Amino acid sequence: MTLQVQPVIMAGGSGTRLWPLSRAGYPKQFLVLSGEPDNRFSLFQQAVNRLKGMASGGISVAEPTIVGNEEHRFLVLDQLRELKIEPAAALLEPVGRNTAPAVTLAALAALEGGADPVLVITSADQTVTDEPAFTAAVRRAVQVAGSGAIAILGITPDRPETGYGYIRVQPGDATEAPKVAQFVEKPDAATAARYLAEGGYYWNAGMFVLKASVWMAALETWRPDIAAATRAAWAARSTDAKFVRPGKAEFTAVPSESVDYAVMEKCPGSRFEIRMVALDAGWNDLGAWDAVWQVAQKDADGNASVGDAIVKDSHNTLVHASSRLVSVVGLDDVVVVETADAVLVASRKRSQDVKLVVNQLGAEQRGEQTLHRKVHRPWGWYDSIDNGPRHQVKRIMVKPGASLSLQMHHHRAEHWIVVSGTAEVTNGDKVILLAENQSTYIPLGQTHRLANPGKVPLEIIEVQSGSYLGEDDIVRFEDTYGRAPK
Repeated sequence: MTLQVQPVIMAGGSGTRLWPLSRAGYPKQFLVLSGEPDNRFSLFQQAVNRLKGMASGGISVAEPTIVGNEEHRFLVLDQLRELKIEPAAALLEPVGRNTAPAVTLAALAALEGGADPVLVITSADQTVTDEPAFTAAVRRAVQVAGSGAIAILGITPDRPETGYGYIRVQPGDATEAPKVAQFVEKPDAATAARYLAEGGYYWNAGMFVLKASVWMAALETWRPDIAAATRAAWAARSTDAKFVRPGKAEFTAVPSESVDYAVMEKCPGSRFEIRMVALDAGWNDLGAWDAVWQVAQKDADGNASVGDAIVKDSHNTLVHASSRLVSVVGLDDVVVVETADAVLVASRKRSQDVKLVVNQLGAEQRGEQTLHRKVHRPWGWYDSIDNGPRHQVKRIMVKPGASLSLQMHHHRAEHWIVVSGTAEVTNGDKVILLAENQSTYIPLGQTHRLANPGKVPLEIIEVQSGSYLGEDDIVRFEDTYGRAPK
Protein backbone atom coordinates (compact mmCIF):
# COMPACT_ATOMS: atom_id res chain seq x y z
CA MET A 1 0.00 0.00 0.00
CA THR A 2 1.28 3.46 -0.91
CA LEU A 3 1.42 5.93 1.96
CA GLN A 4 0.17 9.42 1.14
CA VAL A 5 2.48 12.08 2.63
CA GLN A 6 1.70 15.76 3.10
CA PRO A 7 4.84 17.82 3.81
CA VAL A 8 4.20 20.70 6.21
CA ILE A 9 6.81 23.45 6.41
CA MET A 10 6.65 25.91 9.27
CA ALA A 11 7.95 29.19 7.87
CA GLY A 12 6.83 31.80 10.38
CA GLY A 13 9.98 32.39 12.44
CA SER A 14 11.86 35.68 12.76
CA GLY A 15 15.46 34.46 13.14
CA THR A 16 16.61 37.48 15.14
CA ARG A 17 19.88 35.85 16.24
CA LEU A 18 21.17 36.09 12.66
CA TRP A 19 20.77 39.87 12.57
CA PRO A 20 21.77 41.95 10.63
CA LEU A 21 21.35 39.53 7.72
CA SER A 22 18.06 38.17 9.09
CA ARG A 23 15.36 40.73 9.90
CA ALA A 24 11.69 40.57 10.73
CA GLY A 25 10.72 41.52 7.17
CA TYR A 26 13.18 39.07 5.60
CA PRO A 27 13.97 36.35 8.18
CA LYS A 28 16.64 33.67 8.03
CA GLN A 29 14.50 30.94 6.43
CA PHE A 30 14.45 32.97 3.21
CA LEU A 31 18.20 33.66 3.22
CA VAL A 32 20.86 31.82 1.22
CA LEU A 33 23.50 30.91 3.79
CA SER A 34 25.30 27.97 2.18
CA GLY A 35 25.86 26.09 -1.06
CA GLU A 36 27.97 26.36 -4.20
CA PRO A 37 27.62 29.58 -6.25
CA ASP A 38 25.68 27.77 -9.00
CA ASN A 39 23.55 25.73 -6.59
CA ARG A 40 22.50 28.08 -3.81
CA PHE A 41 19.07 27.86 -2.24
CA SER A 42 17.51 29.54 0.77
CA LEU A 43 16.92 27.46 3.90
CA PHE A 44 13.21 27.43 3.04
CA GLN A 45 13.93 26.14 -0.47
CA GLN A 46 16.29 23.51 0.94
CA ALA A 47 13.50 22.28 3.25
CA VAL A 48 11.06 22.03 0.33
CA ASN A 49 13.53 20.09 -1.80
CA ARG A 50 14.49 17.72 1.03
CA LEU A 51 10.90 16.72 1.73
CA LYS A 52 10.12 16.35 -1.97
CA GLY A 53 12.94 13.78 -2.06
CA MET A 54 11.00 11.40 0.22
CA ALA A 55 9.00 9.98 -2.70
CA SER A 56 9.65 6.29 -3.36
CA GLY A 57 7.80 3.18 -4.47
CA GLY A 58 5.77 3.05 -1.27
CA ILE A 59 5.51 6.77 -0.49
CA SER A 60 3.61 9.38 -2.51
CA VAL A 61 4.50 12.99 -1.67
CA ALA A 62 2.07 15.88 -2.26
CA GLU A 63 3.10 19.45 -2.90
CA PRO A 64 4.00 21.19 0.39
CA THR A 65 1.66 23.00 2.75
CA ILE A 66 3.33 26.14 4.05
CA VAL A 67 2.37 27.71 7.38
CA GLY A 68 3.61 31.28 7.63
CA ASN A 69 2.39 34.80 8.14
CA GLU A 70 0.81 37.49 6.03
CA GLU A 71 3.93 39.62 5.80
CA HIS A 72 6.02 36.91 4.12
CA ARG A 73 3.39 35.49 1.76
CA PHE A 74 4.97 36.76 -1.44
CA LEU A 75 8.45 35.67 -0.37
CA VAL A 76 7.02 32.16 0.01
CA LEU A 77 5.42 32.16 -3.44
CA ASP A 78 8.44 33.74 -5.14
CA GLN A 79 10.85 31.20 -3.69
CA LEU A 80 8.53 28.29 -4.54
CA ARG A 81 8.19 29.67 -8.08
CA GLU A 82 11.98 29.54 -8.44
CA LEU A 83 11.69 25.80 -7.69
CA LYS A 84 8.75 25.49 -10.14
CA ILE A 85 6.52 24.31 -7.28
CA GLU A 86 2.93 25.31 -6.53
CA PRO A 87 2.06 24.79 -2.84
CA ALA A 88 -0.87 22.64 -1.80
CA ALA A 89 -1.80 25.65 0.35
CA ALA A 90 -0.18 28.63 2.03
CA LEU A 91 -1.80 29.00 5.45
CA LEU A 92 -1.35 32.56 6.72
CA GLU A 93 -1.51 33.14 10.46
CA PRO A 94 -2.89 36.61 11.26
CA VAL A 95 -0.98 36.55 14.58
CA GLY A 96 1.63 34.23 16.02
CA ARG A 97 0.22 31.54 18.30
CA ASN A 98 3.23 29.21 18.55
CA THR A 99 3.57 25.84 16.84
CA ALA A 100 0.62 23.79 18.18
CA PRO A 101 -2.08 25.97 16.54
CA ALA A 102 0.04 26.21 13.38
CA VAL A 103 0.25 22.43 13.08
CA THR A 104 -3.47 22.19 13.80
CA LEU A 105 -4.23 24.46 10.83
CA ALA A 106 -2.13 22.17 8.62
CA ALA A 107 -3.90 19.06 9.97
CA LEU A 108 -7.34 20.55 9.36
CA ALA A 109 -6.34 21.49 5.80
CA ALA A 110 -5.03 17.96 5.20
CA LEU A 111 -8.26 16.38 6.48
CA GLU A 112 -10.44 18.39 4.07
CA GLY A 113 -12.34 16.12 1.70
CA GLY A 114 -11.92 13.01 3.82
CA ALA A 115 -8.18 12.41 3.31
CA ASP A 116 -5.89 11.46 6.20
CA PRO A 117 -2.31 11.74 4.98
CA VAL A 118 0.85 11.32 7.00
CA LEU A 119 2.10 14.79 7.92
CA VAL A 120 5.87 15.32 7.81
CA ILE A 121 6.36 18.51 9.79
CA THR A 122 9.57 20.51 9.83
CA SER A 123 10.65 24.09 10.28
CA ALA A 124 11.97 26.08 7.31
CA ASP A 125 15.20 27.29 8.91
CA GLN A 126 17.29 24.15 9.38
CA THR A 127 20.03 22.60 7.28
CA VAL A 128 21.52 19.13 6.79
CA THR A 129 24.75 18.15 5.08
CA ASP A 130 23.87 14.49 4.34
CA GLU A 131 20.61 14.51 2.40
CA PRO A 132 20.56 10.74 1.63
CA ALA A 133 20.77 10.01 5.37
CA PHE A 134 17.99 12.54 6.02
CA THR A 135 15.76 10.97 3.36
CA ALA A 136 16.33 7.45 4.71
CA ALA A 137 15.44 8.54 8.26
CA VAL A 138 12.29 10.38 7.18
CA ARG A 139 11.13 7.39 5.14
CA ARG A 140 11.49 5.18 8.23
CA ALA A 141 9.50 7.72 10.23
CA VAL A 142 6.75 7.73 7.59
CA GLN A 143 6.47 3.94 7.85
CA VAL A 144 6.16 4.25 11.64
CA ALA A 145 3.47 6.92 11.32
CA GLY A 146 1.63 4.87 8.70
CA SER A 147 0.93 2.27 11.39
CA GLY A 148 -0.78 4.92 13.55
CA ALA A 149 2.10 5.84 15.86
CA ILE A 150 3.82 9.21 16.23
CA ALA A 151 7.41 9.38 14.99
CA ILE A 152 9.83 12.08 16.06
CA LEU A 153 13.29 12.60 14.59
CA GLY A 154 16.04 12.69 17.20
CA ILE A 155 19.41 14.18 16.30
CA THR A 156 22.39 12.03 17.23
CA PRO A 157 24.39 14.37 19.50
CA ASP A 158 28.08 15.00 18.86
CA ARG A 159 28.75 17.34 21.80
CA PRO A 160 27.22 18.19 25.21
CA GLU A 161 24.84 20.86 23.88
CA THR A 162 22.88 23.00 26.36
CA GLY A 163 20.82 24.85 23.75
CA TYR A 164 18.45 22.00 22.84
CA GLY A 165 15.87 19.90 24.62
CA TYR A 166 16.56 16.15 24.62
CA ILE A 167 14.63 12.97 23.84
CA ARG A 168 15.37 9.92 26.02
CA VAL A 169 14.55 6.60 24.42
CA GLN A 170 13.36 3.48 26.25
CA PRO A 171 16.42 1.62 27.66
CA GLY A 172 16.92 -1.75 26.03
CA ASP A 173 14.80 -0.95 22.97
CA ALA A 174 17.23 -1.73 20.13
CA THR A 175 14.75 -1.38 17.28
CA GLU A 176 15.19 1.11 14.44
CA ALA A 177 12.47 3.23 16.02
CA PRO A 178 12.67 2.82 19.82
CA LYS A 179 9.89 4.06 22.07
CA VAL A 180 10.31 7.51 23.60
CA ALA A 181 10.59 7.29 27.37
CA GLN A 182 10.79 10.99 28.18
CA PHE A 183 11.30 14.51 26.86
CA VAL A 184 13.92 16.45 28.82
CA GLU A 185 14.27 20.24 29.07
CA LYS A 186 17.48 22.03 28.05
CA PRO A 187 20.16 20.82 30.50
CA ASP A 188 23.07 22.58 32.15
CA ALA A 189 26.59 21.77 30.92
CA ALA A 190 27.27 18.99 33.43
CA THR A 191 23.97 17.29 32.73
CA ALA A 192 24.47 17.55 28.97
CA ALA A 193 27.89 15.91 29.34
CA ARG A 194 26.28 13.08 31.32
CA TYR A 195 23.63 12.57 28.62
CA LEU A 196 26.35 12.25 26.01
CA ALA A 197 28.35 9.78 28.10
CA GLU A 198 25.36 7.60 29.01
CA GLY A 199 23.89 7.41 25.52
CA GLY A 200 20.20 6.99 24.77
CA TYR A 201 19.66 10.78 24.62
CA TYR A 202 19.04 12.69 21.40
CA TRP A 203 18.49 16.35 20.53
CA ASN A 204 14.89 17.33 19.89
CA ALA A 205 14.87 19.12 16.53
CA GLY A 206 11.11 19.63 16.42
CA MET A 207 10.63 17.42 13.35
CA PHE A 208 7.83 14.91 13.71
CA VAL A 209 5.71 12.63 11.54
CA LEU A 210 2.14 11.46 12.17
CA LYS A 211 -1.25 11.13 10.56
CA ALA A 212 -3.40 14.26 10.57
CA SER A 213 -6.14 12.41 12.45
CA VAL A 214 -3.68 11.25 15.12
CA TRP A 215 -2.58 14.84 15.75
CA MET A 216 -6.18 16.01 16.13
CA ALA A 217 -7.06 13.10 18.45
CA ALA A 218 -4.03 13.75 20.67
CA LEU A 219 -4.67 17.51 20.74
CA GLU A 220 -8.34 17.00 21.63
CA THR A 221 -7.27 14.66 24.43
CA TRP A 222 -4.84 17.04 26.12
CA ARG A 223 -5.63 20.51 24.81
CA PRO A 224 -9.28 20.52 23.71
CA ASP A 225 -9.29 24.31 24.13
CA ILE A 226 -6.63 24.72 21.38
CA ALA A 227 -8.42 22.20 19.16
CA ALA A 228 -11.81 23.91 19.50
CA ALA A 229 -10.50 27.45 19.07
CA THR A 230 -8.42 26.52 16.01
CA ARG A 231 -11.40 24.69 14.47
CA ALA A 232 -13.43 27.88 14.90
CA ALA A 233 -10.71 29.92 13.18
CA TRP A 234 -10.53 27.35 10.37
CA ALA A 235 -14.31 27.46 9.90
CA ALA A 236 -14.09 31.26 9.53
CA ARG A 237 -11.28 31.08 6.94
CA SER A 238 -11.15 32.95 3.66
CA THR A 239 -9.32 31.79 0.54
CA ASP A 240 -7.53 33.90 -2.06
CA ALA A 241 -5.84 31.77 -4.76
CA LYS A 242 -3.35 29.63 -2.80
CA PHE A 243 -3.57 31.80 0.33
CA VAL A 244 -5.80 30.51 3.13
CA ARG A 245 -6.45 32.92 5.99
CA PRO A 246 -8.08 31.64 9.20
CA GLY A 247 -10.55 34.02 10.83
CA LYS A 248 -8.49 36.75 12.48
CA ALA A 249 -10.63 37.30 15.58
CA GLU A 250 -11.04 33.56 16.08
CA PHE A 251 -7.34 32.78 15.63
CA THR A 252 -6.34 35.60 17.96
CA ALA A 253 -8.39 33.82 20.64
CA VAL A 254 -6.46 30.53 20.22
CA PRO A 255 -4.22 29.77 23.25
CA SER A 256 -0.53 30.07 22.38
CA GLU A 257 1.37 26.83 22.97
CA SER A 258 4.18 24.77 21.47
CA VAL A 259 3.77 21.33 19.94
CA ASP A 260 5.99 19.83 22.65
CA TYR A 261 4.09 21.23 25.62
CA ALA A 262 0.64 20.73 24.10
CA VAL A 263 1.06 17.12 22.93
CA MET A 264 4.48 15.52 22.50
CA GLU A 265 5.67 15.55 26.12
CA LYS A 266 2.42 13.92 27.22
CA CYS A 267 2.60 10.99 24.77
CA PRO A 268 5.17 8.65 26.42
CA GLY A 269 3.25 5.99 28.34
CA SER A 270 -0.11 7.08 26.96
CA ARG A 271 -2.38 5.45 24.38
CA PHE A 272 -0.60 7.57 21.76
CA GLU A 273 2.47 5.52 20.94
CA ILE A 274 5.49 7.70 20.19
CA ARG A 275 8.72 6.40 18.70
CA MET A 276 11.99 8.06 17.73
CA VAL A 277 13.99 7.65 14.54
CA ALA A 278 17.63 8.66 14.91
CA LEU A 279 18.88 11.29 12.45
CA ASP A 280 22.63 11.51 11.87
CA ALA A 281 22.76 13.76 8.81
CA GLY A 282 24.78 16.83 9.77
CA TRP A 283 21.70 18.64 11.07
CA ASN A 284 21.96 22.22 12.32
CA ASP A 285 19.22 24.71 13.20
CA LEU A 286 21.49 27.69 12.43
CA GLY A 287 20.22 29.33 15.58
CA ALA A 288 23.09 31.83 15.78
CA TRP A 289 26.16 32.95 13.84
CA ASP A 290 28.31 30.40 15.66
CA ALA A 291 26.13 27.65 14.14
CA VAL A 292 26.59 29.17 10.67
CA TRP A 293 30.36 29.05 11.23
CA GLN A 294 30.12 25.40 12.31
CA VAL A 295 28.54 24.24 9.03
CA ALA A 296 30.53 26.53 6.70
CA GLN A 297 33.54 25.50 4.64
CA LYS A 298 36.71 26.68 6.40
CA ASP A 299 40.34 27.31 5.52
CA ALA A 300 43.29 25.71 7.31
CA ASP A 301 42.97 28.23 10.17
CA GLY A 302 39.27 27.55 10.72
CA ASN A 303 38.10 30.76 9.05
CA ALA A 304 34.94 30.92 6.96
CA SER A 305 34.01 33.75 4.63
CA VAL A 306 31.19 34.73 2.30
CA GLY A 307 31.30 37.54 -0.24
CA ASP A 308 34.18 39.95 -0.87
CA ALA A 309 36.29 39.24 2.20
CA ILE A 310 40.02 39.26 3.01
CA VAL A 311 41.01 37.40 6.19
CA LYS A 312 44.60 37.62 7.48
CA ASP A 313 46.31 36.17 10.58
CA SER A 314 42.94 35.12 12.03
CA HIS A 315 41.55 31.88 13.43
CA ASN A 316 38.08 30.34 13.77
CA THR A 317 36.49 33.55 12.50
CA LEU A 318 33.43 34.10 10.29
CA VAL A 319 33.25 37.05 7.86
CA HIS A 320 30.04 37.60 5.88
CA ALA A 321 30.23 40.49 3.38
CA SER A 322 27.05 41.49 1.56
CA SER A 323 27.72 44.75 -0.28
CA ARG A 324 31.40 45.73 -0.08
CA LEU A 325 34.91 44.54 0.69
CA VAL A 326 35.39 43.51 4.33
CA SER A 327 38.95 42.95 5.57
CA VAL A 328 39.99 41.58 8.98
CA VAL A 329 43.41 41.11 10.55
CA GLY A 330 44.39 39.34 13.76
CA LEU A 331 40.94 38.17 14.89
CA ASP A 332 40.26 34.91 16.75
CA ASP A 333 36.76 33.46 17.38
CA VAL A 334 34.99 36.54 16.00
CA VAL A 335 31.94 37.05 13.79
CA VAL A 336 31.83 40.00 11.35
CA VAL A 337 28.63 40.45 9.34
CA GLU A 338 28.23 43.39 6.94
CA THR A 339 25.10 44.55 5.16
CA ALA A 340 24.37 47.77 3.27
CA ASP A 341 23.07 49.53 6.40
CA ALA A 342 24.51 47.70 9.42
CA VAL A 343 27.64 45.89 10.63
CA LEU A 344 27.86 43.33 13.46
CA VAL A 345 31.13 42.48 15.20
CA ALA A 346 30.78 39.91 17.99
CA SER A 347 32.58 37.18 19.86
CA ARG A 348 31.64 33.94 18.15
CA LYS A 349 31.09 32.36 21.57
CA ARG A 350 28.53 35.06 22.42
CA SER A 351 26.69 35.08 19.12
CA GLN A 352 23.45 34.10 20.89
CA ASP A 353 23.53 37.54 22.51
CA VAL A 354 22.89 39.31 19.21
CA LYS A 355 19.30 39.31 20.47
CA LEU A 356 20.36 42.07 22.91
CA VAL A 357 21.11 44.36 19.96
CA VAL A 358 17.84 43.44 18.26
CA ASN A 359 15.91 44.13 21.47
CA GLN A 360 17.48 47.59 21.74
CA LEU A 361 16.68 48.36 18.09
CA GLY A 362 13.08 47.37 18.77
CA ALA A 363 12.88 49.50 21.90
CA GLU A 364 14.19 52.49 19.92
CA GLN A 365 11.83 51.67 17.01
CA ARG A 366 14.70 51.68 14.53
CA GLY A 367 14.04 50.40 11.04
CA GLU A 368 17.19 48.23 11.00
CA GLN A 369 15.35 45.70 13.18
CA THR A 370 12.68 45.07 10.57
CA LEU A 371 13.88 45.85 7.06
CA HIS A 372 17.05 45.92 5.00
CA ARG A 373 17.99 48.94 2.95
CA LYS A 374 16.89 46.81 -0.02
CA VAL A 375 13.23 45.97 0.59
CA HIS A 376 11.47 43.16 -1.29
CA ARG A 377 7.90 43.69 -2.42
CA PRO A 378 5.50 41.41 -4.36
CA TRP A 379 6.14 43.45 -7.51
CA GLY A 380 9.95 43.53 -7.14
CA TRP A 381 12.16 45.56 -4.79
CA TYR A 382 13.47 49.00 -3.94
CA ASP A 383 16.85 50.04 -2.55
CA SER A 384 17.13 53.36 -0.69
CA ILE A 385 20.55 54.43 -1.93
CA ASP A 386 20.65 58.00 -0.56
CA ASN A 387 18.60 60.29 1.66
CA GLY A 388 18.63 63.68 3.36
CA PRO A 389 16.23 65.95 5.29
CA ARG A 390 14.05 66.66 2.22
CA HIS A 391 15.10 64.09 -0.37
CA GLN A 392 15.43 60.36 -0.89
CA VAL A 393 16.83 58.41 -3.85
CA LYS A 394 15.66 54.88 -4.59
CA ARG A 395 16.64 52.27 -7.12
CA ILE A 396 13.47 50.35 -8.05
CA MET A 397 13.06 47.04 -9.91
CA VAL A 398 9.64 45.94 -11.20
CA LYS A 399 9.18 42.35 -12.39
CA PRO A 400 7.91 41.70 -15.92
CA GLY A 401 4.12 42.05 -15.99
CA ALA A 402 3.98 43.49 -12.47
CA SER A 403 2.78 46.88 -11.27
CA LEU A 404 2.77 49.02 -8.15
CA SER A 405 -0.51 50.20 -6.68
CA LEU A 406 -2.46 53.17 -8.05
CA GLN A 407 -1.55 55.68 -5.35
CA MET A 408 -0.81 59.25 -4.30
CA HIS A 409 1.30 61.06 -1.70
CA HIS A 410 0.36 64.03 0.48
CA HIS A 411 3.90 65.20 1.26
CA ARG A 412 6.24 64.35 -1.61
CA ALA A 413 6.76 64.69 -5.34
CA GLU A 414 8.74 62.16 -7.40
CA HIS A 415 10.99 62.12 -10.47
CA TRP A 416 11.36 58.78 -12.33
CA ILE A 417 14.26 58.00 -14.69
CA VAL A 418 14.22 54.69 -16.58
CA VAL A 419 17.57 52.86 -16.38
CA SER A 420 16.55 49.70 -18.28
CA GLY A 421 13.37 48.12 -19.59
CA THR A 422 10.08 49.78 -20.45
CA ALA A 423 7.86 51.67 -17.97
CA GLU A 424 4.13 52.21 -18.27
CA VAL A 425 3.38 55.32 -16.22
CA THR A 426 -0.04 56.47 -15.09
CA ASN A 427 0.31 60.16 -14.22
CA GLY A 428 -3.06 61.69 -13.38
CA ASP A 429 -5.36 61.07 -16.36
CA LYS A 430 -2.47 60.28 -18.75
CA VAL A 431 -0.83 56.90 -19.46
CA ILE A 432 2.57 57.02 -21.19
CA LEU A 433 5.39 54.61 -22.07
CA LEU A 434 8.97 55.46 -21.13
CA ALA A 435 12.09 53.77 -22.52
CA GLU A 436 15.68 53.76 -21.29
CA ASN A 437 17.01 57.25 -20.35
CA GLN A 438 13.55 58.83 -20.49
CA SER A 439 11.96 60.41 -17.41
CA THR A 440 8.80 61.89 -15.94
CA TYR A 441 7.71 64.01 -12.97
CA ILE A 442 4.92 63.14 -10.52
CA PRO A 443 3.67 66.27 -8.70
CA LEU A 444 2.70 66.17 -5.03
CA GLY A 445 -0.89 64.90 -4.67
CA GLN A 446 -1.03 63.42 -8.21
CA THR A 447 -2.56 59.93 -8.63
CA HIS A 448 0.02 57.67 -10.28
CA ARG A 449 1.12 54.12 -10.97
CA LEU A 450 4.29 52.41 -12.26
CA ALA A 451 3.98 49.19 -14.26
CA ASN A 452 6.24 46.94 -16.34
CA PRO A 453 4.48 45.83 -19.54
CA GLY A 454 7.64 44.20 -20.93
CA LYS A 455 9.34 40.79 -20.80
CA VAL A 456 12.47 41.92 -18.95
CA PRO A 457 12.85 43.55 -15.51
CA LEU A 458 12.26 47.30 -15.36
CA GLU A 459 14.74 49.40 -13.37
CA ILE A 460 14.26 53.07 -12.56
CA ILE A 461 15.83 55.68 -10.33
CA GLU A 462 13.26 57.52 -8.20
CA VAL A 463 14.11 60.89 -6.66
CA GLN A 464 11.67 61.93 -3.92
CA SER A 465 11.47 65.46 -2.55
CA GLY A 466 9.19 66.87 0.10
CA SER A 467 8.56 67.57 3.76
CA TYR A 468 7.93 63.93 4.73
CA LEU A 469 9.31 60.85 2.95
CA GLY A 470 8.05 57.96 5.09
CA GLU A 471 6.61 54.78 3.55
CA ASP A 472 3.32 55.42 5.34
CA ASP A 473 2.65 58.47 3.12
CA ILE A 474 0.92 56.26 0.54
CA VAL A 475 -2.80 56.41 -0.22
CA ARG A 476 -3.71 53.35 -2.31
CA PHE A 477 -6.73 53.34 -4.62
CA GLU A 478 -6.18 50.06 -6.49
CA ASP A 479 -3.74 47.24 -5.80
CA THR A 480 -3.08 43.85 -7.41
CA TYR A 481 -1.86 42.45 -4.10
CA GLY A 482 -4.79 43.21 -1.82
CA ARG A 483 -3.20 46.17 0.01
CA ALA A 484 -5.75 48.82 -0.98
CA PRO A 485 -8.59 49.54 1.47
CA LYS A 486 -11.79 47.64 0.67
